[in-house]
Formats: sequence, C-alpha cells, structure tokens
Amino acid sequence: MQMAVMAKARSALALSGRVVNEAVSFVAFCVLDLVDFLLCFVFRAVDLWIEADFRPCYCSSTKEAITSSGNILVSEQGGESKIVSLTSSKLHLEDISDTLYSRPSLVSEVSRLTLAELKRFKLEDPVLHSKRGNSRCSTFTVNTTIVEMLQAKIGRHLSHQIPRWSDCDCKLCTSWISSSSSPPNTKLFVNSQCPTTGEAGEAVVFIHGFISSSLFWSETVFPNFSRAAKSSYRLFAVDLLGFGRSPKPKESMYTLREHLEMIERSVLEAHKVKSFHIVAHSLGCILALALAVKHPQSVKSLTLLAPPFYPVPKGEAQATQYVMRKVAPRRVWPPMAFGASLACWYEHISRVICLLICKNHRIWEFIAKLITRNRVRTFLLEGFFCHTHNAAWHTLHNIICGTAAKIGSYLDAVRENPNCKVTIFHGKNDEVIPVECSYEVQKRIPRAKVIVIDNKDHITIVVGRQKAFARELELIWNTTN
Repeated sequence: MQMAVMAKARSALALSGRVVNEAVSFVAFCVLDLVDFLLCFVFRAVDLWIEADFRPCYCSSTKEAITSSGNILVSEQGGESKIVSLTSSKLHLEDISDTLYSRPSLVSEVSRLTLAELKRFKLEDPVLHSKRGNSRCSTFTVNTTIVEMLQAKIGRHLSHQIPRWSDCDCKLCTSWISSSSSPPNTKLFVNSQCPTTGEAGEAVVFIHGFISSSLFWSETVFPNFSRAAKSSYRLFAVDLLGFGRSPKPKESMYTLREHLEMIERSVLEAHKVKSFHIVAHSLGCILALALAVKHPQSVKSLTLLAPPFYPVPKGEAQATQYVMRKVAPRRVWPPMAFGASLACWYEHISRVICLLICKNHRIWEFIAKLITRNRVRTFLLEGFFCHTHNAAWHTLHNIICGTAAKIGSYLDAVRENPNCKVTIFHGKNDEVIPVECSYEVQKRIPRAKVIVIDNKDHITIVVGRQKAFARELELIWNTTN
C-alpha cells in the first residue's frame, strides 16, 4: 500500500515537473524568438557598417525557385522576378536542408498544431480547406541566402577567403588561407600517424562530431594504441570542412556532398587509400555511413559512437523538420536540450554565441589554463572553439537534419554489405543523443553489435577511457575479415 502511494506521488511530481518545464519553455522560447528577430537587424547594421556588405540571412523573405536547364527562376514576394544562371554541375539543391530557412516561431507552431487539431475534429472552415487543397504546386521554397551563396560558389570570389568581422582571425583559425595549396580550400587538415618503416596494410579514418576536431582522436586514442597497431595501420584523423584547422570557406553550404568530397580528396586520394576502417563520433557517424555506402568494397569496418539516428515515422511528410524537433525540442531542461535548441533554431543568437566564444577562444583557453594551473590539456576547448558560425550552422542543418530521409537507406545499404563489420558504442548517461538511437541502428542492421558503457556520456565515451577504447578498436580491426 505504501509503495503504491509513493509511486503515485512520484508520478504526480514528474507530471508537475513536465508541466512546469513546458510552461517555462514556452515563455523562454517566445522571448528568444523576439530576440533573434531583433538581432537580425542588429547584425545587418553592423555588417554594413564594418564590411560595407550585407549577406541576407535565412530569416529573409523567401523565394520560390524552379530548376530547369541549369537556371533558378527567382520570384520575390511582392517584387520583380529574375533568372539566376547556375552552370556548375556540382550544385545540388536537394543537399540543402529546408530547416535552414523554415523554422517557425513557437507561437506559430502552437497555432499550427491547434489548426491541425481543429481539422482532425472537422471544425476547420470548409472554404479554407478547399483553398488549401488546390494550393499544391510543383515548386519548392528556397531562401535568398541560398541563391546568393550558390552564385558565390560559382564565382569563387577571393573576398570570401577573408574572415568576417565576427570570426576569429588568429593564425590557427586562418592557417588554411595561407596554405601553399592552390586554391587554399582544396584539402582538409589531416592529423596522421603512420608506420615509420615498411608499408602499412590498411588505413583507419577517424571522423569527429559536431563542433569538435581531429584532436578528439589524436590526443586520446592515438597515443594509446599498441606498438603492433601503430606498425600495422595508417591512422588518419580529419578536421572536417569548417572545423579545426581545415578550410572554412564562406561560400560553402557545408552539404553532405562537400564534406564527403573533401574527405575523399584529403585522405583516400591523397594517401592512395584502397582499404580502410572508419571510426566516427556523433555527427561524424552520418558521414561514415555515407562514405561506407559510396565505397562498399573498401570499407572493412564501421565503429560508430553515439550515432544520431532518429527514425522518421511513416506518414511524416517533413522528415527534416521531424528530426530537428527531436534533436532540438525547444525545452529549457535538460541543459543539453536547451543548448541544442539555441544552436538549431536561432541563426542570430547562435552567431552571438560564436562571436563571444569562438572569436575570443584564446582568452577562454588562457582562463582555463589559469584556473587549472595548466594541469588540464585544453584540446577539447580548441576543438570546440575553432569553427565559424557559417560552418557550424550549415553543417548542423544540412548533415543532421538534411539527411533525415537518406540515413535509413544508408543503413539498409550497409546491412546488405556483409563484408562490413559494424560496432556501436554508446554512453548510458548520454544526454545529447539518447541510447535508443543506437538500438534503432541495430534494428536496421541486425548484425551490428551495440556496446553500452555505464556511467559514460557523449564525451567520456572516449575521453577518460581512451586506453580501453584503443584496445577495443584494435580487437575490432584484428577480427575483421
């Protein structure tokens, strides 16, 4: 009897907590919607003042576009129409996630849900319903920024090599601009460790997660591999396009295609890699799956850490929007959900955050060393800070959200390739990506082995247990056919 009473009390307390969280979240994110709207005008004014140039943001008025014969027909609402010619065959609009420019405010979202409920109960105005039924057309919506970035991508303006006023211009963050390669944004920065004598057999490609860098691998597992592994494998940890010491071009849309091509050019082609294993963390898991599908005969094993796979329910018309709401649910609690929501929903607020922490990363690193008396290595901070808002914003939307309708087919393709060994690691206390995501991957690839590590989260799945993880990787590679 007492146990039943306690269970009811806990249930009531949990319900009260959810209600409070919902209420506080609604108020907080309505305020954030307004703040982001106002920041749009602030950044527009500052950009014009400092750079004498203004690049439209994704909250600009939308445009309708029709692709035919390599052209985009642009018709501004209430304005004149014009044709933008796109001659490059590498520009693919389907790689651009609609979540970049379609992120409704919380108030409009509540209104939409209310109308949906009214429609479900057949209380919606039949005249309005009939109008909606005839409004379907073959066009799709893109944003001013997308059109102009595509134009710049063709032109390859040299001015785009110059960091924006809100980006860091230190030697570390701009080293790619002064690179001896021509043009300077053709190769990624690769942190490699290869045998000094003889020819190594296979290679291992390490792909980091969102707002991280190759240091996530080179400062943790690389030093802990056995002598046998170091003499048998070529290890390549990349800084993804837009992160770490890799190029951060302003004209890039940071699509899946661009990320894959840079990895291929910088590692597979540059080092003549024919057979390789992949180790990937978080967002990097999506790139790893796409790479495995593109090179099915070359990839021997996939080791995925906290893969962000959110199955889209059948009947869901907007897969990208569904995944965005799963990744960033617009809640103030837990803190990870709040941080993800700021990064995903608010273009200008996230730019302010980058302005404060990324542009001033040297100050924050100095403070961290001062507080810890230089006893703590700051490689995680360096990986977290060394990116631009443009790179983070587009990568987040185009990779995590934009691949929502594709990742299922990637998993199916890997399932049909029995020569690729699949192992998944996940921290039981991971608040960024729930452990259920790994089990969903296993449902699509039944042979995949899921290893859940107790008392570990999104970062400590590697950091803090690097010796054990290095041994686990060696076992995976040595037992791969």
